Amino acid sequence: MAPRFGSHLDPPNRFLRKHSEADWEHLEWDSEYQTAAAQAPITYHDDHSKSIVSENDSPDIPFRYSVNPYRGCVHGCAYCYARPTHEYLGLSAGRDFETQVFVKHNAPQLLREFLLRRDWQPEVIVFSGVTDCYQPAEREFQLTRGCLEVARDFGQPMGVITKNALVVRDLDVLQELAQRGLVQVNMSLTTLDARLARDMEPRTSVPLARLRAIEKLAAAGIPVRVMVAPIIPGLNDSEIPAVLKAAREVGATDARYQLLRLPLNVEPVFREWLERTQTLKQERVEGLIRNTRQGELNSCQFGERMRGTGELAAQIKTLFQVFYQKLGYVRLPAVDCTQFHPPTDQRGQRLLF
Repeated sequence: MAPRFGSHLDPPNRFLRKHSEADWEHLEWDSEYQTAAAQAPITYHDDHSKSIVSENDSPDIPFRYSVNPYRGCVHGCAYCYARPTHEYLGLSAGRDFETQVFVKHNAPQLLREFLLRRDWQPEVIVFSGVTDCYQPAEREFQLTRGCLEVARDFGQPMGVITKNALVVRDLDVLQELAQRGLVQVNMSLTTLDARLARDMEPRTSVPLARLRAIEKLAAAGIPVRVMVAPIIPGLNDSEIPAVLKAAREVGATDARYQLLRLPLNVEPVFREWLERTQTLKQERVEGLIRNTRQGELNSCQFGERMRGTGELAAQIKTLFQVFYQKLGYVRLPAVDCTQFHPPTDQRGQRLLF
């Protein structure tokens, strides 16, 4: 079976002067060649980054530090706001983002070196601020698990954001962290419609698998928050009550949401996907998105880019809040930053490795 992709195009890289496009006209008769060309293999590249922890000062993001073991993401979500980051690598925000994945093989060691800095004042570090830390590459490379083991050894508080049920593979180390109040897991659940999920998020866990993951995490005593994100007006906004109810029934304690964002070259990727897979809804969905973005398809303004503006955005916020309260959701307790301590040997000296 041919692999599924969220993007069927590679929009021009805004940093490059030249852009090439495939010319299929002279090959329109050769269906075998076109089929083979469409089956782009996933390639993993070594990433020789010298640091692993990123810092942000955005007022819209509830954490300051994050770790990303991978660049690019095989999940292939059509709406992913991280797609333009691949343009810094000379690649595209479209198919390249899904098929050219960069792997930071020394991520655990880089995290350990960061935590050994004498000026580090412990606060939560989150997986991942950009790409999913439990994407399929993690099955092979186990870098997220390695980083979690480093955090456990240091007493470093962590957060996890994912939409992949692979997170339950690390139930043992997550449970150790949770018993000490050192971790929260955020599971993204965009829709309960398996067909829509497969079209929109082609290579990640189906909704039922994510609900099972929430259930297993909660049963193990690990604090879980469901992320209803992104909310796409006219496509999945009506599912807010059902998603919140389903997640609450299997053990999610807290919930948050985020409105669809289409920065830079995410917009053409998403619009192509919308036209290809949701043809009858395309015009209405685009119109409703514009209703939440002052006539545009995106806003980069702090304070509104995550929630939108206008009457429809206000209705979405109210709907979410009503069911949040009705279903008994509460805020997760803050992680404990007081247990941090670099590992030492029997003489009390810090261990570097």
